[in-house]
Amino acid sequence: MTVPDAGSVLGAATLWQRIASSPPLVAGAPDLQAQVQPNGVDLTLESVWRLTDTGQIGIDDAERQLSGRVAVSPDADDYYRLDPGPYVVRLNELVSLPNDVMAFGRPRSSLARCGVALHTAVWDAGYRGRSEALLVVYNAAGFRVRRNARILQLVFCRLDRPTEPYQGHYQEENTG
Repeated sequence: MTVPDAGSVLGAATLWQRIASSPPLVAGAPDLQAQVQPNGVDLTLESVWRLTDTGQIGIDDAERQLSGRVAVSPDADDYYRLDPGPYVVRLNELVSLPNDVMAFGRPRSSLARCGVALHTAVWDAGYRGRSEALLVVYNAAGFRVRRNARILQLVFCRLDRPTEPYQGHYQEENTG
């Protein structure tokens, strides 16, 4: 069965419907009223880590070794002060994609205007978890970001038909 509007981006009205469903498309958001946008949902910063050593990806999953990391602590005002370099960031929101929806994460444009990039991957249909991304501070003066700041917009796309759910290594990540 082919869905007539396959490939379409979910708009705000559909996002609200899917957020109200069970399981919700997005849960654990600090302020959904501010986060639901016309073409996606803004996701917010939960925590930050500095990378400490070499990572590795090989031919198969058995060869994968993630880089070590150490938590960065926010200051008394709940801001993270980040020197130039790469960081892993975790998002607050629990995303639960049905088997007929996938998503792309895009950085909020204010990051680029501060000399900061955010790198993400595809959120596959059937994925459930609190995602992580790579934040790179290119600004030589550094960057400050507050916990719960909106840093990424997740854009949801309807598939042409339901698919097998994601069963990879990151399924249920950061949910325990």
